[in-house]
Amino acid sequence: MTKPIATILVLCGASLMSFVGVLIRLLDDATGFQILFYRSISLTLIVLVVICIRRKTNPVTFFKSVDKHDFLMGGWLAAAFTTYIFAMLLSSVASTLLIITIAPFLAAVIAWKWIGEIPRLVTWPTMTVATFGVGLMVYDGANLGYSLGNICAFISAFCFAVMLVVARRSRKIDVLGGTFMAGVFSILLGAFTALSFDGSLAISQSDILIILFMGAFTIGIGIALVTTGTGYIPAGEVSLLVLIESVLGPIWPWVFLGEPITSYELVGGTITLLAVMAFTVYDNNSKGRPMSRGSDL
Repeated sequence: MTKPIATILVLCGASLMSFVGVLIRLLDDATGFQILFYRSISLTLIVLVVICIRRKTNPVTFFKSVDKHDFLMGGWLAAAFTTYIFAMLLSSVASTLLIITIAPFLAAVIAWKWIGEIPRLVTWPTMTVATFGVGLMVYDGANLGYSLGNICAFISAFCFAVMLVVARRSRKIDVLGGTFMAGVFSILLGAFTALSFDGSLAISQSDILIILFMGAFTIGIGIALVTTGTGYIPAGEVSLLVLIESVLGPIWPWVFLGEPITSYELVGGTITLLAVMAFTVYDNNSKGRPMSRGSDL
């Protein structure tokens, strides 16, 4: 696979994940824990199907191939999923989105210190400009004071960054096994928390259908595309490309639900989008050759 194709996969995956916000707005009364449970069921199933098709294998053979890297990736990604939901519940959407944008910096530093993947100089200013754009988008609603929700957002960003580095370190052809394990862990955690805090997993039929669709296509296919591209792009750059999710997230409620969009969101989103696009064009023009798995580690 060439790096330009890997970049397209990551951007497509992040774009799919950006629909989560508008789908959540369509729900009636499902709680965050119930969302985590049902979303993870369809996520796990769709990723299993993708694995079997891509690897030309069967579920039993795949289960036997799961190793420590898959468990590590799954654990970190499940933690990122869970704390992200807590952040959304306990803090404002604006604050969560702003804090999440530190993930590229965390991934770059962790990859540098842990696996010796030194970020290129162009990566740092691009991340700074893109983060500034997201900060401008959420300027009106962000509150960065000390709160449990903001702490959860930081933990989510950290866990996602570590997951990307673990994926790079594994040197696997694909890391979908880790995505599958994240789904399994999230199902177990979602069931436990929903039963413990909500007392039931029962929700309306319409909510179930929306959440299952969310898990299968926006999260399942989305995260599968992102983790597939991770094998050919440095961890810091992957998390930079994923910022496109924060740009598109406020646009879909405006397009499909008629929710207002502020001038800050338009200007900030444009800055972030242009930064990511400029980096992508520059990067593919300068390093558009085929890359072997883990060749730049």
